[in-house]
Amino acid sequence: MTAEDSATGVAGIAVNGRRTTTHGDGSRAGAAAPRPTAAGPADPLARPGGGPAGGGRTGHPDGSGPDAGLGDRGRGAARTPAARISGPAAGTLLAGLGVAAFSLTFPATAWSLEGLGPWSVTSVRMVLAALIAGGCLVALRVPLPARRHRFGLAVVAAGVVVGFPLLTTLALQTSTTSHAAVVVGLLPVTTAAFSAVRTGARPSGTFWAAALSGAAVVIAFAVQQSGGAPTTGDLYLFAALLVCAAGYTEGGRLAGEMPGWQVIGWALVGCLPLSVAGAVVALSVEPVHLTGHTVAGILWLAAGSQFLGLVVWYRGMAAIGVARASQLQLAQPLLTLVWSVFLLDERLTVAAPVAAVAVLVCIGVTQRART
Repeated sequence: MTAEDSATGVAGIAVNGRRTTTHGDGSRAGAAAPRPTAAGPADPLARPGGGPAGGGRTGHPDGSGPDAGLGDRGRGAARTPAARISGPAAGTLLAGLGVAAFSLTFPATAWSLEGLGPWSVTSVRMVLAALIAGGCLVALRVPLPARRHRFGLAVVAAGVVVGFPLLTTLALQTSTTSHAAVVVGLLPVTTAAFSAVRTGARPSGTFWAAALSGAAVVIAFAVQQSGGAPTTGDLYLFAALLVCAAGYTEGGRLAGEMPGWQVIGWALVGCLPLSVAGAVVALSVEPVHLTGHTVAGILWLAAGSQFLGLVVWYRGMAAIGVARASQLQLAQPLLTLVWSVFLLDERLTVAAPVAAVAVLVCIGVTQRART
């Protein structure tokens, strides 16, 4: 029994098949509140899933991404010690910092491409992020993931570690960051669709109407910006949506059994041999011209977007719950548009912010419909 249990009026405890009911203040028949036993750790964070008993989800699938549709369905995440320490205000701030970190991904990628090729950017980013994640796993003496988790980690690695960064980097060779931000703003809805297929969830008709409306807005924007036909960059972006949604969905499933930061950590470490080999080949083939922008961009992609952003994001989710945290990520496309103006001197067309707002409205409706 945890300290939180003893604070309630009446607490029910099941140990070895027996159920005992006692008042939290110990007034019943002079009985004191029971002490924690070996039946389970008092701290929910000590459980393998990093959350409360029952495997409630406390993490998302991308780092970078949104895990709409994978959370607690609006009922609120269980209050862990981390949540009580952080508090709602601090949890909201941490989750907001995660969203801010993700919103800088495309501008940082554009900076990196000033001095490196797309394959070099992707592989070097993976290597640096894996070294950071591996160092944390070793320092905290985290045991190797169970065999049953390996397939899921492979899906996360293919979608979030390799697929999404590579495809968006290739897209940004021809697309502006503002254009890419609007297209990828559909990622939460795409993730929810994958979740429905993977987990058997059945969202309401309102949800799917809003999701299809958002998809129509995105497709119309992409076609209008490209002069009537999708460009190669658009095809890369839509492919990135699919692979990242698959990785987020599988990561959301795994986050019910292990801490979310370990999901991305082990996915990064598992790709380290591939990323090292890819970096060696890419750097030897593609031109390398390091500038201040290039170095700053690649460091942010590795440390900020792919690792530290996920750390504060998951900590915020633990404090305020998946449903509340996911609402904050709706601001990510608009934040990226702002960064593209201030950091890259891009000129926004009227269609870009209008489409971004329309997508956010559609995604907001899906969030309300699902909860």
